[in-house]
Amino acid sequence: MKLKYLIVCLFVVLMSIVGQVSAQEPTPFIEPPIWEFDGLRIEYQRVNVAISDQVATTHIEQLFVNDNDWMLEGEYLFPLPEGAAVSQLTMWVDGSPIEAKILERDEAQQIYDEIVRQLRDPALLKYVGTQAIQANVFPIPPRDERRIEIEYTQILPADNGLIHFTYPQSSDLYTNTPLDEQSIRVEVQSNEEIRAIYSPSHAVDIFRDGDFRAVAGYEAFDVQPDKDFELYYTVSPEEIGLNLLSYKEAGQDGFFLLLVAPSVQVDEVVAKDVILVMDTSGSMEGEKMAQAKEAAQYVVDHLNPEDRFNIVAFSTGVRVYQSELVAASQPGDYSSFINGLEAIGGTNISQALLEAAAQVENGRPTTLIFLTDGLATEGITDTPLLLDSVQQATPDNVRIFAFGVGDDVDTLLLDSLTQNQHGTTSYVRPFEAIDEEVGNFYTKISTPVLANVHLEVDGVQVEQMYPAELPDLFAGTQLVLTGRYRSGGAAVITLSGEVNGRTQTFTYHDNSFRNSGGDDFIPRLWATRAIGHLLTEIRLHGEDAELVQSVVNLSIRYGIITPYTSFLIE
Repeated sequence: MKLKYLIVCLFVVLMSIVGQVSAQEPTPFIEPPIWEFDGLRIEYQRVNVAISDQVATTHIEQLFVNDNDWMLEGEYLFPLPEGAAVSQLTMWVDGSPIEAKILERDEAQQIYDEIVRQLRDPALLKYVGTQAIQANVFPIPPRDERRIEIEYTQILPADNGLIHFTYPQSSDLYTNTPLDEQSIRVEVQSNEEIRAIYSPSHAVDIFRDGDFRAVAGYEAFDVQPDKDFELYYTVSPEEIGLNLLSYKEAGQDGFFLLLVAPSVQVDEVVAKDVILVMDTSGSMEGEKMAQAKEAAQYVVDHLNPEDRFNIVAFSTGVRVYQSELVAASQPGDYSSFINGLEAIGGTNISQALLEAAAQVENGRPTTLIFLTDGLATEGITDTPLLLDSVQQATPDNVRIFAFGVGDDVDTLLLDSLTQNQHGTTSYVRPFEAIDEEVGNFYTKISTPVLANVHLEVDGVQVEQMYPAELPDLFAGTQLVLTGRYRSGGAAVITLSGEVNGRTQTFTYHDNSFRNSGGDDFIPRLWATRAIGHLLTEIRLHGEDAELVQSVVNLSIRYGIITPYTSFLIE
């Protein structure tokens, strides 16, 4: 049921009453009153999904609120996921079970068509051809509410270890106002090892509990859902799982998505060096300094036994914990060094990074964690010169991960540093906790399993892949790679990299790029990645006309808002 459908029904009733009065006796024209409808408001929508070996049980709880001074009536209509084989259905209203039925495709389509025809609203068209749940759950008294719960079980489709879950959620089915609160939680348990977990529709937080259980969560407030929630996950006995999705229209190049995910528990971990480069200038005084110390403590506490580390603190000058890298198995009194750091002086970024680079051992994977809250005020202060000197001094085996704290950091410097060394940049706003950001990040990259990653595809011509430079793989994380391909067909995909100085290769046979059809979300995902890559190039190297035009073309074609095209879409 939709609010607009309710309005139409009420309008018809009012007009029929006016017609009866007019037939009895003529009356002078009276301007009709203006009716204001606040309509139905969804205070919350909470979705909990439990998936066990492809059997998904979805429990939905919605609270509808009638903010009007009159009663609203109608029927509740909930579209079921396309292709869902529903084996169990339960429904409650305010805690009491009610009678509900599953409408088959033809019957549900008649209802969708009727609503669309009356309202001229295409919002329901995407559900045509699906089943639906129908029940009489209204009326809702004025200034009252109704709590609705639905639970259904379905078997999820699997394709070569790739499982796909969909929750059909368009709040426009019930109301035109944003949801006050929305949450979706999906818990996955499997007898096979879970590898990649990915949502192309929503930004989800993923928690892994070993190789056989994982939880994906999404939460939003004051939100108007405009697309279904989709989640893909893969299972594989391989040490590093790889799954392929593709989409192709006739006569055009295709799009593909690769999900690459190593096991959470690995037999062999890459031994690494970790160098913490910490800003201790005067601007770090107070809570920022305290949190930076907590972050450094966390990183060193969670090193693997085979790792080595050092700490480089900088302000006007540089202080180092030890003159050379220290074995994590014999760390010494690093806590006293960290706790003794004080925020005072200027910001000598160049000396700190050059000191860190001088400690790197060629060939050994090295993670450099760089934390700063400001601009260079000592040493080399010119950004291009600083970048050039650091790049020349830093070996290729170093990955720089930068954390910019506050709003006054040199974003060009940080982004360029991390791009040159195949790392990432994270920006910590003033109200965010530095130690939590660094701790969460280090948990993800603490256990590298494959360094200097390369990927080859034989049998199908691929191009325009993003990310352009493949990152290292870490236990429990995943690589999401998008790209284009010319013609569909069978392909052999080879993934290679280094493990403790040895080259290791993983070969995946029986991968098929589609000749037509497939997963239609992939083109827009690829375009989003392509635009992101182009915008980074523009930010780092200036507004080249060709790059800007490429952004505009992709933005218009795929409907993606960018700094260069938002005026076209608003």
